[in-house]
Amino acid sequence: MPKDQNFIEEVLLDYKEGMDYVSEQLPRLTRKYHAFTEVCFAKGKLQTKDKQLMALAISVAMNDDYCMVYHTKMCVDEGATEAEILEAVAVAAAFRAGPSLSQAATLIRDAIEAFEKEQDSSGSNN
Repeated sequence: MPKDQNFIEEVLLDYKEGMDYVSEQLPRLTRKYHAFTEVCFAKGKLQTKDKQLMALAISVAMNDDYCMVYHTKMCVDEGATEAEILEAVAVAAAFRAGPSLSQAATLIRDAIEAFEKEQDSSGSNN
């Protein structure tokens, strides 16, 4: 048993209890939400496993712990291999890194150029 098994089980239990609470408070909304997500994750042109891998990657990109754990479980339940799961997570990591690199390549570069011009025009080297 992995050393963090209890944590993972607690996350799933916390999610289930939270959803039960919301279902009690907003039964119509949660019924419609569950119906919507059931349709979204049903086999269509994409296999259910592939949809769960996509959801896991989105969960990672959104930094949503509950969804990461839940969709990892769903990926495993749908037969995804560890390699498939890690590849999906790697795509998410690349997606998360992309905006940082884009900012560095554009906005930060432009700011550096503007500040260097400002320093050059003021005669300062600091």
